[in-house]
Amino acid sequence: MQIIERIKNTRMVRNFFIFLAIMGPGIITANVDNDAGGIATYSLAGAHFGYTLLWSLVPITLALIIIQEMCARMAVATGKGLADLIRENFGVKITFHLMWVLLVVNLLNVMAEFAGVAASLEIFHVNKIVSVPFAALFVWMIVVKGTYKSVEKIFLTACLFYVTYVFSGFIAKPEWTEVFRQTIKPEITFDFKYSVMLVGIIGTTIAPWMQFYLQSSIVDKGISVEEYKHVRMDVVGGSILAPVVAFFIVVACAATLFKAGVNIESAKDAAMALEPLAGKNAKWLFAFGLFNASIFAASVLPLSTAYCICEGMGWNTGVDKRFEEAPQFFGLYTALIVIGAGVVLIPNFPLLKIMYFSQVGNGILLPFILIFMLLLINNKELMGDFVNNRFLNIVTWLTVVLIIALTLLMVAFSLSNPGQLI
Repeated sequence: MQIIERIKNTRMVRNFFIFLAIMGPGIITANVDNDAGGIATYSLAGAHFGYTLLWSLVPITLALIIIQEMCARMAVATGKGLADLIRENFGVKITFHLMWVLLVVNLLNVMAEFAGVAASLEIFHVNKIVSVPFAALFVWMIVVKGTYKSVEKIFLTACLFYVTYVFSGFIAKPEWTEVFRQTIKPEITFDFKYSVMLVGIIGTTIAPWMQFYLQSSIVDKGISVEEYKHVRMDVVGGSILAPVVAFFIVVACAATLFKAGVNIESAKDAAMALEPLAGKNAKWLFAFGLFNASIFAASVLPLSTAYCICEGMGWNTGVDKRFEEAPQFFGLYTALIVIGAGVVLIPNFPLLKIMYFSQVGNGILLPFILIFMLLLINNKELMGDFVNNRFLNIVTWLTVVLIIALTLLMVAFSLSNPGQLI
């Protein structure tokens, strides 16, 4: 009996250390999704709608787990990134058009990240003329001068600081009975503003770039089929943690700003408005969380885009490669950082609208990415025993149909109410 117990304990210890070695792609991908644009969207959701949108995070979490797990499965089964698979199975022409749309949406997202860096450090009295160039140089050096292992360690460390939003949520002293009531039994109203915000929340929680980055990073890390169960734990864990952070951002803003009737337009406004309502600690925590999220995502989003575009075009990719081995990969990464940071420095540029509508753009693009994923993962010749089961197909198709329906509803309201925005 003791021998059996020792064997079990040995296996548990071994599995734990394997998980630690594998851990990274899933947790990093999901947490980066709580970026500057995401925090702005969640802050607006709480400040404008109170707790009434909290319910959406429950089905979104389930959909996120399923979608991210599909990416992980495709990565270990094929050893290829998502853009690579789309090009090989649907042709260069479709891939080219898809890559262009994704490039535009992701560039808006990168601008949003550097806008978040500028906004967060302005709260600490650092001018954007100083903060943005230094941030751009820092994120460029991390990837171009680093290795996959060093980059992943930095990204995992950044994930730890999202706990500041959990603290902010408790400091705000919400009415927890009302929080849980609205989460379980919501009051849903599908008017224009509500629909736009719902599409924005979906777009920022399940962003198109995530699917490309997760699959590419798993391939780049060299995770094998035998290690699939460990990477699945990583993916599921990350897909739960990220919406939990989003939940507390909404709660913090709903309990303070919505309750006091304070109107905000950005995450910076939310941080500043928290001070008289919840104290200076809430303001500092919210501001630091915004800075951490922004600079974290300013590293990952250009990297995700470089992976995606270069795989789609058949060019070399990989953080472990030298600049001369993958010039398109590192060149595109550099260009996205330079353009994204440069635009933020332009006076009177409408960054707030870019930050918000980049998330709505994610929501509109997402169904097309999911359709390609579903067609690929149900290809028996490509996936073998790793094809989707019926339940996963039903949930994912329902997600696609729901997002398309919400997007059409949003467009219909915008045509009947031109100029009416949040």
